Amino acid sequence: MTGPGETKFPLKLPAWRRIVVKLSGEALMGARSHGLDHDTLARIAADLKEVAARGIEVAVVPGGGNFFRGIEGANKGIERARADSIGMLATVMNALALEYAIEKQGQAARALSALPMPAVCEAYSRQAALHHLGKGRIVVLAGGTGNPFFTTDTGAALRGAELSCDLIMKATQVDGVYSADPKRDPAATRYDRLTHDEAIARNLAVMDTAAFALARESGIPIIVFSIRQPGAILAALDGRGNATLVSPT
Repeated sequence: MTGPGETKFPLKLPAWRRIVVKLSGEALMGARSHGLDHDTLARIAADLKEVAARGIEVAVVPGGGNFFRGIEGANKGIERARADSIGMLATVMNALALEYAIEKQGQAARALSALPMPAVCEAYSRQAALHHLGKGRIVVLAGGTGNPFFTTDTGAALRGAELSCDLIMKATQVDGVYSADPKRDPAATRYDRLTHDEAIARNLAVMDTAAFALARESGIPIIVFSIRQPGAILAALDGRGNATLVSPT
């Protein structure tokens, strides 16, 4: 279903030059209760390779919820700043796994971490990320923003702005933005198109408000889509299937 005045996918979308994909840690679990599912990891890596093969520069920001989520740790008695630091370390584990999975597909990749960890991966800098993107490598950006109290959604919006990306892709377990949680409310409406202002005003929780606000300020559209099926990233880029486009206007 669509909201009032909104268009229906497929949409005529531009040719994207550089994108950032926000990939939840849960997306890497497959059917497992936690950790990494190797078949799922390989499928997503193959999808990312297909996008890069089109000549699109690709950055990926993984979450860490399949190992540890900072806000949940804080709710269980761990100091919030410390809990978020543990969550950032979880994103590094996912980034290293994803980097290897992409390389196994025959596609060059490089993991960079906002938390300096020189023993395992390169430290993030804008210059380094742009260099690797220009060389055709998929860049996997770990550590969120490198600071507690910020989600990896905000990290993806920050990197999207910092790296002059044309698009933020939010890969989720549902096929777009809904008026309520569709797992809990069968009457929830899926929106095909929204503006950043509408997403913020309606408090739509698929991304946090800081991420929406940063994307709005930077004028970067967001596509929210399901990562469950093979080829999902390219399908969303082409405007095929179900997804939600959140645009500046």
